[in-house]
Amino acid sequence: MAMLKRQGLGVMRVFLVLVGLSALCSVALGTRKGKPSLDQRGHRHRHPGHLSLHRHRQRAGKEGQVLHRSKRGWVWNQFFVIEEYTGPDPVLVGRLHSDVDSGNGNIKYILSGEGAGTIFVIDDKTGNIHATKTLDREEQAQYTLTAQAVDRDTNKPLEPPSEFIVKVQDINDNPPEFLHGPYYARVPEMSNVGTSVMQVTATDADDPTYGNSARLVYSILQGQPYFSVEPQTGIIRTALPNMDREARQEYDVVIQAKDMGGHMGGLSGTTEVKITLTDVNDNPPKFPQSVYPMSVSEDKVPGEEVGRLKAKDPDLGDNGLVNYRLIEGDGMAMFELTTDSETREAVIKLRKHVDFETKRSYTLKVEGSNPYVDPQFLAWGPYKDEATIKISVEDADEPPVFVAPSYIFEVEENAPEGTLVGRVHAKDTDVANNPVRYMIPRYTDVEQFFSINSEDGMITTTKPLDRETQAWHNISVSATEIGGHHQDTKVRVNIKVKDVNDNPPEFATNNEVLMCETVMPGKVIETVSAVDKDEMAHRQHFTFSLAPEVAHNHNFSLKDNRDSTASIFVLRKGFSRLTQDVYYLPIEINDNGFPAMSSTNTLTIRVCSCDSKDTILSCNVEPYVLPAGLSTGALIAILACIVILLAIVVLFVALRRQKKEPLIVFEEEDIRENIITYDDEGGGEEDTEAFDIATLQNPDGANGFLPRKDIKPELQYPLRPGSGRPAANSVDVDDFIKTRIAEADSDPTAPPYDSIQIYGYEGRGSLAGSLSSLESVTTESDLDYDYLQSWGPRFKKLADLYGTKDCSINDGDDGEDS
Repeated sequence: MAMLKRQGLGVMRVFLVLVGLSALCSVALGTRKGKPSLDQRGHRHRHPGHLSLHRHRQRAGKEGQVLHRSKRGWVWNQFFVIEEYTGPDPVLVGRLHSDVDSGNGNIKYILSGEGAGTIFVIDDKTGNIHATKTLDREEQAQYTLTAQAVDRDTNKPLEPPSEFIVKVQDINDNPPEFLHGPYYARVPEMSNVGTSVMQVTATDADDPTYGNSARLVYSILQGQPYFSVEPQTGIIRTALPNMDREARQEYDVVIQAKDMGGHMGGLSGTTEVKITLTDVNDNPPKFPQSVYPMSVSEDKVPGEEVGRLKAKDPDLGDNGLVNYRLIEGDGMAMFELTTDSETREAVIKLRKHVDFETKRSYTLKVEGSNPYVDPQFLAWGPYKDEATIKISVEDADEPPVFVAPSYIFEVEENAPEGTLVGRVHAKDTDVANNPVRYMIPRYTDVEQFFSINSEDGMITTTKPLDRETQAWHNISVSATEIGGHHQDTKVRVNIKVKDVNDNPPEFATNNEVLMCETVMPGKVIETVSAVDKDEMAHRQHFTFSLAPEVAHNHNFSLKDNRDSTASIFVLRKGFSRLTQDVYYLPIEINDNGFPAMSSTNTLTIRVCSCDSKDTILSCNVEPYVLPAGLSTGALIAILACIVILLAIVVLFVALRRQKKEPLIVFEEEDIRENIITYDDEGGGEEDTEAFDIATLQNPDGANGFLPRKDIKPELQYPLRPGSGRPAANSVDVDDFIKTRIAEADSDPTAPPYDSIQIYGYEGRGSLAGSLSSLESVTTESDLDYDYLQSWGPRFKKLADLYGTKDCSINDGDDGEDS
């Protein structure tokens, strides 16, 4: 920067000298030609002003005006000032001078426009213009100002105002900048030298039209010798051939942009460019091993994995894909190859069962190749590799193996127990060759029709078989190795039961034959056929004939049609339902088998009522014997209703009998027919007005007559008046008791229990105490019970207990209730 300042001062000195020379020339020309002059102290440019005035005259001429050169006191031109000047004094931009200025100080110079008074100031006497501040071209490149000469005293314009431009002259004060850095670029690996990677561009804020301040040159500071950059354009290119991504994938490159054309003293800027090499298919697949040993046990099932292998390919994505296939080997039929979609490994799987005893090793050759090959790198191929797989078969303790995959045997039905059906055979294929034991799993022969010899595999029947019940028996036989791991294997055995003609034929259907009463002789009323549970041999057919007992009947005849059917004919007419409504015709059927089987089947023929078109109307005889209008269904409904009504009546009577009272009263029954219960607490012993005690009396007994309720009385006996002294305040009860006693005493036919009274015991602990008077002997009472002596012999015990004068009796009310 110090060097720049020194250069700027040198330029300024030259500039001031030029300004002085220009001013002198202007004054000389102006004096000689008698025109006002404008002194410029900034640069040699003076022709633009004249050019501008000349263009003005040309435009006026084009408009058809007569132009006259006007006398002006100003000489048009441009001023220049260097940016970033940091000297101690203001910079002289230029000087304004008018021809009318005689130097006596009467003229005043005025400056207006952009920056006037702040950036640019003018000496109003001399017209010198100075820049008072440091200017930056990058902020504003030029300023437009207006100058005018006026009378100092009156401020009247002496000349018309004129505009001029002050341009800020550029210096190299801005370094280049990369506005979009850092940059990221990709280029394929193995690219040729000079392959374009990307272009970087820097900008310089200095004036590109002035000097070399904005002329940039690019260079590479970091990234050599792999990349280079074009100095003028900034295009980055590869500089080395065969750059391999697998060796190095990323590169950090530093690019510099320098102004002043790259010369010393220029300013510079840098940026980083991260370049990544993209993958191409430049590497063939390679198996790490040439031979892969594997093993498989002979007890493995098809589909199980045997082993894996993988070819290495350092390329990425589709370029690194490897396809595998088996190309040769003696195990091509026994093994298969698939590819794991996730790990991209070749998976060897078992296709068929292998047998250690048959073959103990296999060899396979597998190839791995790239499915996508870049034609540009075909010469680098081939893009495939091969490896050998050696598979050894391991011995395993295998279950026995049956000679046949399944067995089919035949046995006649009804064969006796122990009949030989067939033989199965299995053997141990292992080296040990252990013996084998046979058995029939019970779940395959639930009814246990068959048994098997555990040592030789002979299958026999355990009971006679019936083909018509089950024609095939499907069982399994298990063979278990004796010793070893007791492994077993099963085989299917299908046993067919051969038919024997042991079932007689029978009617195919057992439907009744309906025949009209008006049927004519010779008419076929039915064609019968037969079925046989046994198998019918070729050309075997059924024959039909009437049973011997009906062979000469006069109603029906039979004709064998020789095609396993027979026709039934009518021999007469005049059938009547009233005479006979059903006929039974026994028919013999022969199956002509070996041995021949026959059976007699009865054909039922029902006589029916028909109309003139032989359409059956009715086949029942009931309409002729039942009342008109009632069918069998209606009659059954009526009978059902009658039965239901009778059942209801019988049930009702039975219930009434159960509820009827017995005529004999048993001792254990509690007789209370004369007790009336009132829900009234009463007023105690002193309350004699609470209710009328007379209601306790029997109305019949009150009249002096008490009828018997258990027997029907035949004789009436007069009542005897009782004797004894009545107790006070108990007249009605005394009369009642006396009447009952007299009645019982005078009745010789009454049983003893007629006068027994049963009292209920409330139990101990009651607040009311006991109602019995048996325990009242221990209590104190003022009552006199001597009147009990007059109650008769039945109350003698009570009279002895309560009638003594030494005893005080309590519970008088209980005695009255008794």
